[in-house]
Amino acid sequence: MEKIILVTGGGRGIGAACSLLAAQHGYRVCVNYRTDAAAALNVVAAIENAGGTALAIQADVSDETAVVRMFALVDERFGRLDALINNAGILSRQMRVEQMDAARINRIMATNVTGSFVCAREAVRRMSTKHGGAGGSIVNISSRAAVLGSAGEYVDYAASKAAMDALTIGLSKEVASEGIRVNGVRPGLIDTEMHASGGEPGRIDRLKSFVPMERGGEPIEVAKAALWLLSDDASYSTGTFIDVSGGR
Repeated sequence: MEKIILVTGGGRGIGAACSLLAAQHGYRVCVNYRTDAAAALNVVAAIENAGGTALAIQADVSDETAVVRMFALVDERFGRLDALINNAGILSRQMRVEQMDAARINRIMATNVTGSFVCAREAVRRMSTKHGGAGGSIVNISSRAAVLGSAGEYVDYAASKAAMDALTIGLSKEVASEGIRVNGVRPGLIDTEMHASGGEPGRIDRLKSFVPMERGGEPIEVAKAALWLLSDDASYSTGTFIDVSGGR
């Protein structure tokens, strides 16, 4: 039986790489997106053209009602859920903490933290043997920023990813006996559009000299770590992290 996976923020960057690689691993893929329908539909088309099955689902993960509706659509279309990649995340323009207002901070936390919690909640309700599920796996896409702090740039984003790490550890312990594994991937400087949304498209070039491997990473390198953690090859791994950061 083919497994079903939901990838939040699955239309672009790391999420798109995860969606495409999951399809190559035999998953039927639910590609979540917030606003960029064209990008999500391109990922769906690529999967279907390669002989796979995919579905694009619009939902802003910061909206609990939208998340519940999204999972209901997964139920309606596929009748089960085996894996979740909590990838959707946002950041704002670079600034110091003293310049941030509460609206900015709350916006970051609503998507990156609350959204991840609610998606994980809905996944557990479907996967947990306690609720009649067959088990499953969750991978949270965190960031090395959770450890490094992103001083002078995105301390709010870093704090949101540290919260995601705490979610990963705590939830993994809650559901370990219910057939669910929960792990995290911490990307470093990865070549995606997110840097431009923070106001510095060339950020990787500026910082790559601080990376021991002296380069930025590619989304597929993150996706490979995430898909390994989802796989049976990681069957005894839960509550742990893979840093995909070139040594930084």
